[in-house]
Amino acid sequence: MLERAFKARPDDPQIIDSMGWALYKTGDLDGAVRTLEQAIDLMPNDPTVNDHLGDVYWVAGRKNEARFQWERALVYSPEPDQADQIRQKLKDGLAETPGKAPVQASSSQIEGADQASALR
Repeated sequence: MLERAFKARPDDPQIIDSMGWALYKTGDLDGAVRTLEQAIDLMPNDPTVNDHLGDVYWVAGRKNEARFQWERALVYSPEPDQADQIRQKLKDGLAETPGKAPVQASSSQIEGADQASALR
């Protein structure tokens, strides 16, 4: 469904954010960074997009940029529970190892991410 939405509305920042988050979850950090940076360009004041990009930067080993994005997310009035999570990340970082996705991806998820990458 996400791939169809991306094809139908390739300039929709929320769909682009979702695509970037899916790439992150399937272990494509380079694709996730590129895609989430595109979402930030289109929707720079969104706390969720800034939070997502911060998470991806952190896992990619870009700690300073991650903290910058999380701090920026707090400026844009996230929901209280999201704000608490972001403050916790600013305090402790993420548990993921740099360069590793937080979940193991199945082969079908990776195949779908490859197809999504091909859409760009």
